[in-house]
Amino acid sequence: MTQRGVGGRLRAAGWVLVPLGLVLVLGSTGCFFARHQGVTVQGGSMEPTYRQGEHLVVEDVGADGIHRGDVVLVRVPGQYGGAPVLRRVIGTGGDHVESDGDRVTVNGKPLDEPYVRRDEFTPKAAPYDVAVPNGRLFLLGDNRGNSNDSRYSLDERSGSVAASGVLGRVRDGFVVPPALLAVGGLGIVLALVGTGLGIGGYAARRAARRPLAAVPPWPAM
Repeated sequence: MTQRGVGGRLRAAGWVLVPLGLVLVLGSTGCFFARHQGVTVQGGSMEPTYRQGEHLVVEDVGADGIHRGDVVLVRVPGQYGGAPVLRRVIGTGGDHVESDGDRVTVNGKPLDEPYVRRDEFTPKAAPYDVAVPNGRLFLLGDNRGNSNDSRYSLDERSGSVAASGVLGRVRDGFVVPPALLAVGGLGIVLALVGTGLGIGGYAARRAARRPLAAVPPWPAM
């Protein structure tokens, strides 16, 4: 095969690999940002777990993927000035949640809550005993002495909020999903290889076009 033919094939391969690689990189990046968002903690209602100004990653999650103990970003119509807030899920639909004002039990079992801020200066809250309606959540802040949560709206459907109002779940120790890393990495490799092939093809084509130097006749002997 001529040098020009080799150059043409290399360039053609580059034209295929570079766009394919970019599609994979952009696709994996778009998929990540479609399912995740960054939020900044506002206020101290989730201390000591999350402090004001801390940056968190929140992943999209359906109502059926929410479990007790999750920290969720939720928007509650008519509350918090319309702004989303971070709260911990204590009870889900069908749960029986009660408290003596300090310790919380769910379905008769005391919760182990090492994340709760407890100190002698925190006033004891009023006791409550509620059943969480289906499709709704009972939410509390970790800083129980400084959190406007389900305890303060017990007259409205037992203080619960609609699970459909959840915007996402906090991912602690977040890492990019391996599948997205693999696809994005493959895309980068293909784009780099395609770029190299394109450059090689261009160089081969230039070499094929370069005129051969004239060879002077042999001198007479």
